[in-house]
Amino acid sequence: MSTATVNSAGSGTKLYKHKPTAAALKGAIQLGIGYAVGNLSSKPDRDVLMQDFSVVESAFLPSEGSNMTPAHHYPDFRLKTYAPLAFRYFRELFGIKPDDYLYSICNEPLIELSNPGASSSWFYLTSDDEFIIKTVQHKEAEFLQKLLPGYYMNLNQNPRTLLPKFYGLYCIQCGGVTVRVVVMNNVLPRAIKMNYKYDLKGSSYKRRASRKERVKSSPTFKDLDFQEMHEGLHFDADTYSALMKTLQRDCRVLESFKIMDYSLLLGVHVLDRKLLSRGSRCDSRKGQKVLYSTALESIQGNTKASEPVADDDTFGGIPAKNKDENFLIFLGIIDILQSYRFIKKVEHSWKALVHDGDTVSVHRPSFYADRFLKFMGTTVFKKIHPLRGTSSKRKRTSMNAAKSASQEFLSPHREEKKEEKKAQSLDNLDGNFYSSSKQPDLLPRVSFKANDEEEIVNSEERRASSSTIALDDPLPSLSRSQSDSDLDVYL
Repeated sequence: MSTATVNSAGSGTKLYKHKPTAAALKGAIQLGIGYAVGNLSSKPDRDVLMQDFSVVESAFLPSEGSNMTPAHHYPDFRLKTYAPLAFRYFRELFGIKPDDYLYSICNEPLIELSNPGASSSWFYLTSDDEFIIKTVQHKEAEFLQKLLPGYYMNLNQNPRTLLPKFYGLYCIQCGGVTVRVVVMNNVLPRAIKMNYKYDLKGSSYKRRASRKERVKSSPTFKDLDFQEMHEGLHFDADTYSALMKTLQRDCRVLESFKIMDYSLLLGVHVLDRKLLSRGSRCDSRKGQKVLYSTALESIQGNTKASEPVADDDTFGGIPAKNKDENFLIFLGIIDILQSYRFIKKVEHSWKALVHDGDTVSVHRPSFYADRFLKFMGTTVFKKIHPLRGTSSKRKRTSMNAAKSASQEFLSPHREEKKEEKKAQSLDNLDGNFYSSSKQPDLLPRVSFKANDEEEIVNSEERRASSSTIALDDPLPSLSRSQSDSDLDVYL
């Protein structure tokens, strides 16, 4: 398609601008990324310096080719690559080899995805399910580049995170159209069906999926929808603690960067329902190319990188349940390129005038993080508590062990006749003398005459009752400490 315009001088000279088609634009993005990554191979590996984060490299790629660029069948375009050495370091940190990166992005056409959010961004998915390519606005690209030094520091400290993993930032200028794209990890694999999808912020104002969204084959619901459709997702204690620790750490990082209005993208697969048929796309996930890219890897900070975390059945999902249903959970924090700038402060102010200010999504970063964590830790994710009576069962087990140990301790030190005569008194003691202040070898000797039997029985009963009191004294404090640890919730 071409449009003709007349210049301001009125000379009638026609200037043609060719607006690229969607297919041509996708091809230019793939070709541009391939050229940028290939151009990096000539640069030696070295440590990332502070000035590397602000570098922008530019190259012109005409359709007929040049000494430095390949020929192609797309319109002429200009490519800008932001912080190429810094992003190369990020890809190496996540175990992405240049050849694998190029193969994933450039080997087959990109798959266009729908956007359920309020932004006008386009989303493309690579054919092997590994990477998402998202278009961003100029302000967002600028903010991401300023964010890179802090992002670099955070990833060095903790590469396992639910924050987006950025692998590259590029700008394509083609036929008067400027498109900025960022390459990220894919949170929801297409190889496994998501029975439910949610975009959760922890707010309630207008946090319900629209009618247009609900009629889609795979709609993305929001906070109020989740509360109506689920009573929460339950995890075992260790998984719950690991998940909430990761979310808490990530939210504090975002708060330090003055970032808010981010979301938790949550995919729920019901295990009771049939998995997708095993096809070539499923098989491509067997060898996970990107380290820490699955939800399970992102929250297991102590797992070694060489250990395979995901298998062919779970695809790296986190096991959860609700009542009698079993789930696999896939999740990640998205949309982190919104800083609390002046325009956002104004937006919060006027929304607060017509609605409760604490329920709108736009809020100051510290409040937003606290509300987000509270909603996730109490409404969305819940901890499975151990069954009651566990501590009392332990107490009974320990008491029985004490009884048997005490009986074994005494038996070798008694002659056969004395054992037979004192069996009755030992039964009355019920094994509790192990905690008595008297030592077993200091037990008084008694004679079992007929006229003295009543006196002996009474003395043994008194000894049994006193030793029972001595054993029971420390047990209440022990059971309290055990129950407290069982009911401990980490937030």
